[in-house]
Formats: sequence, C-alpha cells, structure tokens
Amino acid sequence: MIILNVARWRLALLGLLCSLAVPVAAAKPSADPNSLTQRLDPLFEILSGRDAQFSVTVEGQLPIDGKNQSIQLQLTRYDDQAFDLIANHPEYAVSIRRRQEATALALPKHGVVYIGSGAVDSEDHLVPKAIVPRLVGSGCEIAPYLGLLASGDAKSTLALLSNFVEIKRTDSGWTIGGDVLITALENDPNTLQVSSGDSNATIRVAEPEEMAAIDAWPGMRSESIDRSELELHLARGARRAMEVLMPSRELTSAVEHPQTVDHGELRYVDGQRLVLLWGTPEQIGRAHGQLLRDESQRCIDSVLYAFGTVQTVLTGRWFRDDLEKAYVRLKPHIPADHLTETRALAQSLGQDPKTLEALNVFPELFHCSGFALFDSATVDGKLYHGRVLDYMTTIGLQDCATTFVVSVDGKIPFANVGYAAFTGSVSGMNDQSISLGEMGGKGEGQWDGAPMATLMRRALEECSTLAQVEKLWTDSPRTCEYYYVFADGKTNEAVGVAATPDSIEFIRPGEGHPLLGEGIADSLLLSAGGRLDTLRSRVQENHGKFDAEKSMWLMSRPVAMASNLHNVLFIPADGVFYVANADHKRPAAERPYVRFDLKKLLAPAADNRTAVASP
Repeated sequence: MIILNVARWRLALLGLLCSLAVPVAAAKPSADPNSLTQRLDPLFEILSGRDAQFSVTVEGQLPIDGKNQSIQLQLTRYDDQAFDLIANHPEYAVSIRRRQEATALALPKHGVVYIGSGAVDSEDHLVPKAIVPRLVGSGCEIAPYLGLLASGDAKSTLALLSNFVEIKRTDSGWTIGGDVLITALENDPNTLQVSSGDSNATIRVAEPEEMAAIDAWPGMRSESIDRSELELHLARGARRAMEVLMPSRELTSAVEHPQTVDHGELRYVDGQRLVLLWGTPEQIGRAHGQLLRDESQRCIDSVLYAFGTVQTVLTGRWFRDDLEKAYVRLKPHIPADHLTETRALAQSLGQDPKTLEALNVFPELFHCSGFALFDSATVDGKLYHGRVLDYMTTIGLQDCATTFVVSVDGKIPFANVGYAAFTGSVSGMNDQSISLGEMGGKGEGQWDGAPMATLMRRALEECSTLAQVEKLWTDSPRTCEYYYVFADGKTNEAVGVAATPDSIEFIRPGEGHPLLGEGIADSLLLSAGGRLDTLRSRVQENHGKFDAEKSMWLMSRPVAMASNLHNVLFIPADGVFYVANADHKRPAAERPYVRFDLKKLLAPAADNRTAVASP
C-alpha cells in the first residue's frame, strides 16, 4: 500500500480539491512580484473559483515504500459539470473524465475504461460545483480550513498561517515552518516549485486544452457501468481516503457515547468500543446497526469504496463486481440465520442488503500469525492463545474496531473481536472456553464453500469441544487457503490447521512441520518468514516463563507487522481475553491491551433472556 508523507503536500491536495469550489468574491492580491502572496495568487484564483476554467498540474518526486518515485497529477476544469483528472505513476495510471451527460473511469495500464451515463446519486456524486464538502468531511483535519482557503484571499491565508509557523523570505524563495521551501520561477507567475526533504513538486497553472469526448479512448476496451454507482464509489472513496490520510480529532480522540437499545448495549472500556448483543438474529442485526451507525458507514467506505477503488486501479477489474460474484458462490454455504442477521443489519443502517453482503466477503483476504502455549511452556500451566491480525491499517479499519459479546437465542454465547458492520468472525472465544484465530494464505478466488468468517462464527456459537471444531472444518466445504489456531481451555488442548478447498491437515503441539520447523514442547506456533523465526526464538528462550504479560509481549514487533490491526490474547480457561487495536499512528502491538471478562459481560444478556422467558 502506497503511503504518502501527507503533511508536506497538503497544499497540492487542497489545490486539487478546492479548485472545484463555488465562485466567491475575494480581495485583490498584492502587485509586488516578489511577494509570496503574488506568487500564490494563481492558485488562489482557482481555490476561490474565480477562475472557472483552468488546468493545474502537479509533478513531483515523493518517497514511497522507501524510494523516491515519480507522481504526476493533472486536474482540468471546463465548467460546473465537466472536468478531467489524470494520475500517473510508473506502476499505475488512472483518469476520471466527467461530462454533464456521462462519467468515465479509465485504467490505461489495463486497457479498460468504465463509462456510465444518466442520473447520479443525490448526495454522493462528482459534480464539480461545490464538490469540496462532498470530498472532505468532518473526519478530516483540514475540513475547518477549507472555507478560508476557498475564499481566494492569499494575503489573509498567509497572515493566519504565520501565527502558527514561520514564513521567511530567502534568496531562493520562501520557507514555511523551516522545512518547506517554495520557489517561484523567474518571469513565470503561474509556476511554483515546492520541496521538503527528499520530496519535491512543480505546480503549474494553465488554460485548459480542448475538451475530449467522453468516449474518446483510442485502443481501450469500454465497459458500461451504472453511473450512480461509479460516482458514489469515487466520491465516498475519496472522502474516506482523506479521513484516513489526515484524521481529525473526531477520529483520533472520538467522543464516547454509551447507548442502550432493544437487544443491544454500547459501552466503552478504557477507550475501546464494546457492544453487547442478544436475542434473535433479526433483533441482533437491528441493534448492531442502531448502536454502530457511523462506525458501520466508515467501515463500508473503507472497504468497498476507498480500498475498492485502489483495487480497481491495480487490477483493472471493478472491485464490487468481484465481491458480488464471490458472494453468489459463497451464499449457499452461509446459514440462514446469518443471512437474516445481515439483512436486518442492512435495514437498520438504511443500506442495500447487497452492500452488507459484499462487505462481509472482505475477511476472505486477511493474513496473520498465532500461537498457543500451555502446561510446561507457561508459568501456571494455563493455556494462552495469542492471535495477531496483520491487515491494512492504511484503509482505516481501526476507526471501526469493536469487541462484540453476542448471545443468539438457542446458541452458545461468544466474544467476537471484530469491526462494525461485520457479522462473521476472525478472532473469537465462546463461553465453553473455545478460542479461535485465523491466518490467511493463498488461493484467493476459490470461493465455492463456506466463507472463512462464517465457519469461525459457526464454531463459536455451535462448538463446545475442540473435536467438534475439527469436525466442523473437516465436514464443511472450504474456501481458499487458510491456517488456524484453535484451543480449548477446559482441556489445555490446541491444534493448528492448514486448510484448502481440497485438503485439511491438523498440526498438534510439539510436532515438527516443514513450514514451521521443529516442534517445541507444549507449544503451537503459526506464522511465516522472519516473523516465525522471531516467534520461535522468543518461545524457546522463555519456555516455562509465559504468563499473560509475557504472552502479550510475544506478539510485539516484529512478530506483528507494521500493518498490525489488532492483537488478542485469549485465556479461555478463565473466560478472559485482552485486546489491543491499532490507531492512526501505531500498530496494535504498540498500543495498550484492554482486559475483558466474558463471563461477567454475558451476565446482562443472560438476565435479559431470563426476563423475556419469565411469565
């Protein structure tokens, strides 16, 4: 995943976004050609909308994945309905062409262009006029400053900025905050050069060239797409990407809002979100949506629209189509009560059920590490089951992180460490002392079976012994390639599982394996590469010394990756588990763990079930 040093390039981002704003009046710039105000005025003409037709090009070198790479962006606005946006990089390219009657998304490196015509969504669309509030929401830290930047008054903006950072004239240009250098080219008032550290960019403002036809894409294959869907995906994806790149305090220091609804309760435990759900599948789905409306929408935006757009650009295939095709193949293997819960959740959120169905296919892509230690490996002989989820903190799922305690009528109650709007499980423990964690492998696209997250949830709500869990996996049609650690705190048993659609292998503690190395007594370790090496050496060096604290340390970097989304330590014999979630700056392994007691958390749901059953 490409990560930009956003702090150094906000001016370019703001220029591209705000240049589509509504025209407003603004003060006249200084006539001094040596002033920064004068040099920035061409950009502010665009920011204010005073210049209704323009072309802005940003060309630069940015450090991406450890090396400088070339990026080119060009935004051309023709009128209130039409614009072109072109982005080029050595490995990918994308063009958005919008006209009053149609919108096109072109992927030149894949030779395909998606074109949609007709009406657009009433709220999420790409009409240039007043687009900024649709692309920059309150979850983005630059939102409060857009009004000032769009005012078109460079002098006032720089005066305000000077209250926070030093703006200084130098022989070569101007420095802002000491590390950003702005250089104006001699006799060229429409070009600026900006540099900071290893990054540099040239920003040019020009008149637009002739507007191309919406379907003029020589040598490219054209595919029709619903225009409303296309613009909604791009608009919501851009807005969510801005939140993840530049989160506001609304996300980094969210206000806690405990709430109780029928069949559900939202609590906060040391800053972590906890949701209790009980009742029928329909009641649980409805309460889920009522308690986590905003978090669910952010999760949908992260997965389907932000990540989905990136995947479409990288693969050349419309991501939503891939998910929906996968769902068609997976649906026959999903229990009816799970489908009922998902539909009730969608209705509660005011979403099309297909949106939630597609979203819940997404865990088919997760990757991770895990371990189980017990008997001679631990201080007290108890079983400690660790689970590391390494997957894409860069798409903002940490904003939706939620620990659920779920009691479905007639089924085993369980804890599910997951995310708003997801109904399946990737990390969980039930009140029968069964704990489970998964690790993704290869084989994406082999979807003629039960979704991994569905099997995980079924095990939590149906299985009270490790043998029952193993039978569920053996007897069920499976998808892709996955690895698992399952444990039973009642018997101090654990098993590793390597499963594909065609085969399943159970690995017992202490057994050697070609992928895992020689066995370690009373230990089961699953990971890969250098992470596995570190995990093994840590266990060998500390064998017999592991308790809860040292088991949490076992999941620290580099066993956990930079993309570490959540870590969980289960102590199933005690019904206790610890959860750490990533934030926008640190992976889960570098964040505090919060302790949860499943037995105590299940008490309110049990009381409610008793009250309903009483005459």
